[in-house]
Amino acid sequence: MGVSMADIARLANVSKPTVSRVLSGSPLVTEKTRDHVLRIAREHGYAVNRNAQKLRQTRTDTIAVVLDFGSFRGGRIADPFIFELLAGVAEALSVRNLDLLLAPPSSGDARDYLDQINARVVDGFVFLGQGERDPLLRKLAKTKVPFVVWGAVDPSEPYCAVGSDNFLGGQLAGRYFLRSNRKRWLYVGNDNHIEFRMRHAGLESAARDSGADVTIDTLPVPAMSYSATFDAVKSYIGRNPAPDAIFCFSDTAAMAAISGLREAGLNSPGDYSLVGYNNIPPAADFTPAITTVEQETHLAGAILVEKLMQLVEGGRANSTLLPTRLIERET
Repeated sequence: MGVSMADIARLANVSKPTVSRVLSGSPLVTEKTRDHVLRIAREHGYAVNRNAQKLRQTRTDTIAVVLDFGSFRGGRIADPFIFELLAGVAEALSVRNLDLLLAPPSSGDARDYLDQINARVVDGFVFLGQGERDPLLRKLAKTKVPFVVWGAVDPSEPYCAVGSDNFLGGQLAGRYFLRSNRKRWLYVGNDNHIEFRMRHAGLESAARDSGADVTIDTLPVPAMSYSATFDAVKSYIGRNPAPDAIFCFSDTAAMAAISGLREAGLNSPGDYSLVGYNNIPPAADFTPAITTVEQETHLAGAILVEKLMQLVEGGRANSTLLPTRLIERET
């Protein structure tokens, strides 16, 4: 039979409540007592049943991360930026000794998320990407479900969001094109996504404020994937005059656009300027190296978790804009 908590208390010559406090990380136990009890527990192969422990606690110490599978073709996420974000959230949770539950967005009903809170499955949710889920998130904000969102920060949103200044990102891309004396701009992105819509608006603002003779065309893509963007760009070039400036919704899309244009005999920076978004690591090593708008994922994970825990503990959490800057490279 396995060693029980009562056995550890007897062997360590302490009370059972003291063993419980040590194993739960309570600050009420001295360091000397904690080290002594943990040594005895290890020597006798005692392992904490975390599921049973959670049932005795008010909180589950588990956070669900919900990815935006719906924005990708076939639900297959291949954009490195998502995993950069996920790694940042996972690291921030580990620092707090919290478990991460990777949860698919199985429902568009806010009540399903509330049920998971009431059933003590998780303590809260981190949504990585708004996608087209803003209506759901607004409904969820009317409940008592603690959640935070990586995405666009919009004052009209009733929930806490963390993200770059997407409007400014679009302006930075537009100003870059103006400095490069580009006149025929193409925006590649789906305006059904609030983040992309704000980037598009920022791009148009830069052109409008400059007073320059600039035209802006839009190329929606059906999914946030390399292949979908590649196919869309190839089709566009076959039917339209070539743009001399392209602003893509992500660096992955920028790579797809460069490849599609290369097949048409067009190369950057000679034939066109290009700006991506996110500054994923491969962007600097791609040929040509991609000019992009940076989103600081190393800050994002820690801030998302900090904001969520404020809500879990009954407090308030305000949305946060991260620093947003243009990284100029070869394109």
